[in-house]
Amino acid sequence: MTDSATDTPDPSKSKAKLGTLRALWPFVRQHAGLFAAWLCALALASAATLSFPVAFKQMIDGGFHSGGNIDRGFLGVFIVVLVLAIASAARFYFVSLLGERVVADLRRQLYGHLVGLDAEFHDRTRSGELVSRLSADSELLRSVVGSSMSVALRSSITVIGSIVMLFVTSPKLAAYALVGIPLAVLPIVLGARRLERASRASQDRVADANTLASETLGAVRTVQAHARESYALKRFGDAVSVAVETARKRFRAQSLVPATVITLVFGAVVLVLWSGAHDVIGGRMTTGELGQFVFYALIGGGSVGALAEVWNELQRAAGGMGRIAELLNETPTIRAPASPRRLPAPVKGEIRFDNVSFHYPSRPDLPALDDFNLTVNPGETVALVGPSGAGKSTVFSMLLRFHDAQSGSVRIDGVDLRDLDPAHLREHIALVPQQPTIFAASAAENIRYGKLDATDAELQAAAEAAEADDFIRELPGGFDSQLGERGARLSGGQQQRIAIARALLKDAPILLLDEATAHWTPKASAPCSMHSSG
Repeated sequence: MTDSATDTPDPSKSKAKLGTLRALWPFVRQHAGLFAAWLCALALASAATLSFPVAFKQMIDGGFHSGGNIDRGFLGVFIVVLVLAIASAARFYFVSLLGERVVADLRRQLYGHLVGLDAEFHDRTRSGELVSRLSADSELLRSVVGSSMSVALRSSITVIGSIVMLFVTSPKLAAYALVGIPLAVLPIVLGARRLERASRASQDRVADANTLASETLGAVRTVQAHARESYALKRFGDAVSVAVETARKRFRAQSLVPATVITLVFGAVVLVLWSGAHDVIGGRMTTGELGQFVFYALIGGGSVGALAEVWNELQRAAGGMGRIAELLNETPTIRAPASPRRLPAPVKGEIRFDNVSFHYPSRPDLPALDDFNLTVNPGETVALVGPSGAGKSTVFSMLLRFHDAQSGSVRIDGVDLRDLDPAHLREHIALVPQQPTIFAASAAENIRYGKLDATDAELQAAAEAAEADDFIRELPGGFDSQLGERGARLSGGQQQRIAIARALLKDAPILLLDEATAHWTPKASAPCSMHSSG
């Protein structure tokens, strides 16, 4: 028998596609009220923007001539500006709040999905990579929903409206102006694929640096014990340098697109203005009409430039959504059957391994268990003894159904574990692992993790049974003392006692004690308990 598998390389990364952003729509749809309010504010702001050049024309042609009403002209412009200001503020508020809520929902769903994935997935995936996708990648999507989406729709409406009004104002000049539009779109299309690749590579390198930082900070005592601070700093510095260099390539690709677009669009505008100036001098166009045309040309050109910027952001966000979609598309291999059975009540705790063989996915040629047989009768305490790597922890993993046997069967009270819902099964098993997990919370919260609704009396009784109450009471805050990240304020033995108290508080029919805790036997044993010892 061999022990648990080592990590395998990360899953392959699929190429990000802009279409992956469609996966955001179900999250947006959950906030239909906010979405509708944003659309209304956006429509009002766009209408005010497109009305401004008309008001400006009226002010020039009606107010600067003798007998004109200049006050009315300026008042009209101010009213348009006021409506634009209020609508823009409302649009920003609604879309920003929408983005915040959509990303929060996405993070909740992704976190819940990750927690539900089986041991095989977590064995082959780095936790730092998952945290990066949960934080950095979802943050990119906040900018899409909370900003880029709004800018894209607003700019699209403005571009279309400006083109229509350009033709209404002067068909000839409008035809000249439109020459610049295809030229402006061309660099966007040509640069899209390159930017897509650069964005994905940049996000991957940032994730690598975050993963390395998470790994070394989580094992900082080991780093310091081996005096490897400079080595760890160099590794992290190298990872950051690679991320910066990759980002530089993305910035170069990203900066060229808007520069090219702005040059082409506003170059066309200057050419049109030159032609329009000749029309005004020749009496074929009023000064106000030229001013109106100029405003619409500037609004349309600026909106095209904004669309180029948004396209860049969407490419980056598509990379982030593609990485998140990879995780959401992961399906656990360990799952409840369509019609799960339940353990007979009360659970007696009879355990049977019948001819069980199991290979970890990362080592298919090396059996962790080979034709393994074991029977533990109700009320028995059984110790599994063997050298490190003999497969003792694998037996526990099979009992908890972190993995399923490739052949043979594992049964509790005569029920095959594959016929059970894993959550129902694990409710009846308490585990004290080799390396106890201590959360950055109080001693009471850590112990109560075994039974969330436990009373204070039950909690203290579990601590006493685990021989943890003495050192807990000596802590500055007693049971309310914060234990630090990974239990940094406790010794290794004290961490084990906390984990034992947590398992006892769960009061499960089956108690599993792994390796370093195997020497401890509870005063009031569970109906069935198993120990592993090296």
